[in-house]
Amino acid sequence: MTMDAMSRSRYARHWLWLSVLVILADQFSKWLAEASLSAYQPVPVIPMFNLTLAYNSGAAFSFLSDAGGWQRWFFIALTIAVVTMLFSWLWRMHAEERLHALSISLILGGAVGNLIDRIWLGHVIDFLDVYYETHHWPIFNIADSAITVGVVLLIYDLFVNDHGEHKDSD
Repeated sequence: MTMDAMSRSRYARHWLWLSVLVILADQFSKWLAEASLSAYQPVPVIPMFNLTLAYNSGAAFSFLSDAGGWQRWFFIALTIAVVTMLFSWLWRMHAEERLHALSISLILGGAVGNLIDRIWLGHVIDFLDVYYETHHWPIFNIADSAITVGVVLLIYDLFVNDHGEHKDSD
């Protein structure tokens, strides 16, 4: 392994701590939501925000949630493939790609957080309920928030920062 490859692996491990933090915060918050909320019973917190325990057997916005059960295995396989790709991407990053690494780490942590639910429970636990008047955004969780923030930062980074080709020396 070259010196550049060794420094990149240390760099990737540095960012994986953020992914682990997202996973822990997500899993703890879901445990807390299940322990203290009743399913589909909103608990007002502030105007336009409730805590509402919900279960999603589909993907984002409950896509395919009523597909009969096969979607669980499809989303598990898809998430494992995406997590593998993200981990590999993070592992190959250079130290100057901080925003890129931040983005991938957030997405990776969120994906694994929801993957854990899907594997152990067969559905994802959601509990953050944002609304305006009678219009509710689909209920979501910390993992979904990390994925969303990560994707927004990644898109910003890809459009704003110059990512010239890096010479690989491994």
